[in-house]
Amino acid sequence: MNIDSALVRELAELLAETGLSEIEVEDGERKIRVSRQMIQQMTATLPPAGFAPGAPVAAPAAAPVVAEPAAAEAPVDAVKSPMVGTAYLSAEPGAAPFIAVGQSVKEGDVLLIVEAMKVMNQITAPKSGTIKAIFVDNQQPVEFDQPLVVIG
Repeated sequence: MNIDSALVRELAELLAETGLSEIEVEDGERKIRVSRQMIQQMTATLPPAGFAPGAPVAAPAAAPVVAEPAAAEAPVDAVKSPMVGTAYLSAEPGAAPFIAVGQSVKEGDVLLIVEAMKVMNQITAPKSGTIKAIFVDNQQPVEFDQPLVVIG
């Protein structure tokens, strides 16, 4: 697949101008998606653990990401996020993750948590099976309808 770097740059500039977090264009069999990670503001009244006043805070850079061809997309049967929020793979920091690739789960088992507006929402398995893929990292921002996990 030939990547049109000028098109990718143009799409990245469009993201910056509009404030969108993701844009996708399709031209025949070519599909290009450019996304950027949004920085969430902390609104808690207490500072996070390990916070030192005056210490520099590094913010992640917004870098364009180009998707692979449509065949590499997440399967249509993936468990998707029902909301925008932050994904957590374990119940608390330092705890074992709820799931791992290759692990068996039963319908109703907790797969992960999506925090939205300070509410922890458990995402449960819609069916029994084996975890085939996990598409998110711990504490990763997620969008509505974003693929999270595949159960086979």
